[in-house]
Amino acid sequence: MEVHDYLRILQARWKIVAVTTVVAVLAALGASLLTTPQYEAKTRLFVSTSSGASVQEIYQGNLFSQQRVTSYTELLEGTTLAQRTLEKLGLGDMSAVDLAGKVTASSTPDTVLIDTAVTDESPERARDLANALSDEFVVMARELETPEDGGPPTARVVVEQYAATPSSPVTPKTTRNVALGLAVGLLLGIALAVLRDRLDNTIKDRNAVEDLAGTGVVGVIPLDKARQEEPAIVFAEANSGDAEAYREMRTNLQFLEVDNPPRAIVVTSSLPSEGKTTTAVNLALVLAEAGHSVVLVEADLRRPRVTKYLGTLGDAGLSNVLAHTASLEDVLQPTRFDGMWVLAAGGLPPNPSELLGSAHAREVIEDLRSRFDYVIIDAPPLLPVTDAAILTNIADGALLIARYGKTTREQFGRAVGNLRAVNAPVLGTILSMTPTKGRGSAYEYRYYYSSDKDGATPAAAQTSTPATQRVGAPAPTAPAAQPAPQAQAPVEGPARPQNGHRHVEPPATQAYPAPSNDAYHYRAAEQFPPAPQPASERYGNEPYQAPQAYSAAEPLSRPVVHAPRRPVNDSGSESGEER
Repeated sequence: MEVHDYLRILQARWKIVAVTTVVAVLAALGASLLTTPQYEAKTRLFVSTSSGASVQEIYQGNLFSQQRVTSYTELLEGTTLAQRTLEKLGLGDMSAVDLAGKVTASSTPDTVLIDTAVTDESPERARDLANALSDEFVVMARELETPEDGGPPTARVVVEQYAATPSSPVTPKTTRNVALGLAVGLLLGIALAVLRDRLDNTIKDRNAVEDLAGTGVVGVIPLDKARQEEPAIVFAEANSGDAEAYREMRTNLQFLEVDNPPRAIVVTSSLPSEGKTTTAVNLALVLAEAGHSVVLVEADLRRPRVTKYLGTLGDAGLSNVLAHTASLEDVLQPTRFDGMWVLAAGGLPPNPSELLGSAHAREVIEDLRSRFDYVIIDAPPLLPVTDAAILTNIADGALLIARYGKTTREQFGRAVGNLRAVNAPVLGTILSMTPTKGRGSAYEYRYYYSSDKDGATPAAAQTSTPATQRVGAPAPTAPAAQPAPQAQAPVEGPARPQNGHRHVEPPATQAYPAPSNDAYHYRAAEQFPPAPQPASERYGNEPYQAPQAYSAAEPLSRPVVHAPRRPVNDSGSESGEER
């Protein structure tokens, strides 16, 4: 690892370093505060011998004294001297072993001085113990050095300096302990951060996704907390980082296969809670923003979420079509976004895999492909069930999602393996919920739009864009199969609400009955407006003629045609080939 690798780890896992350092500092501070203060009293002893008349005798006496100093330091820390000291002071609450543990004796090499230190909780008792210990050692040394015949002692010890009352404790040293805790915590935090990074098996960069999937990354979606409350993005009004990421994804999809671009796309992931449904919804919306006709198929027949996110009905849908209890025209629903339709999941069947793997499911997808420019399929996760792999074989391919910091390399590799096992193509990968701070592309988007807000009003806010008009326009209603539509008298269009969304009033010929108190009667043809039919059934061989009038409302700067969108199979061309 190089220096920039450690810097990247510290930037990504600074919380571990910070928490570890704080814990270490608090531990050092707590230990210092909980430790009983200890006071130290010191005395100094001088060891000498009887000096001779000659220089040689003086030198020998000096060497003898230095040898005695080494032995005396051992005696000072012994229990015999400690017991004599306690008896002299009359301290019965302390044993000789305890006192010996509090005594420290040391000497400087090549000298005859002995420094004695005694520690105790009380500064006064520490002083008394040190002085009494030194006095008793003087007596003890005289007794040991005096010959049995009563001659003069060979060595003499005197107290050169008595102990004074200490004013400050020697332990705990709070400043030193806190500084030591800070250093230890910082080093330990860095070690834990590096270890955590080495053991982390989650996907956090696009290179790992590309290596595991063998395909490129078509989109990197930043984390936006607003998606938790409103998963669907109103792209006509959105300039956030995730909105621009979806627009970039739309551009990348157009270049996956230039000659034969994918139009039926499955959106799936390895496990739940990786953002596949939110990605599918917003991918359909961003394609509709570009003027394409899009149908979003809620193919997750186990935990459907599309109808909840878009506010559409979910009583009937794909499961009813596959079970031959409803036709496709009966269950397709328009949304409040122009150009986008929804095929809900319908009732939850007991055998989703069998329904999705049937021949009728392939026919339904082909029928939707002939009606719309894009078919976006929200499929279940790959690892728990096989539904997504089955749907990918029917469609043009799959977009596989990996959630930043949650999807592991093993899980993502197994998901890719499940698709490869059934020869299902992986069109590309998407890295979702990437952090908005630090490394990533969300910062550039945010910086760009914040600069616009600080300056002049953006041009998109000054003039009405086609996307804005589409969101506020009435939902398209599919005409019955008949020749070219005749001119009709102008009718007054619905009023545009202030919030940019519209309230769709159903046509007079198609009622949306409210559920009664007695029972809810399902009538598919009345619940859902029919979907756009192929051009050959609507117009025959006659060229398409636009209606003479659409609305009595005042036309906008760039009028929007509210007629149904032309299907992929253009009836105006005699060949009938796909565009």
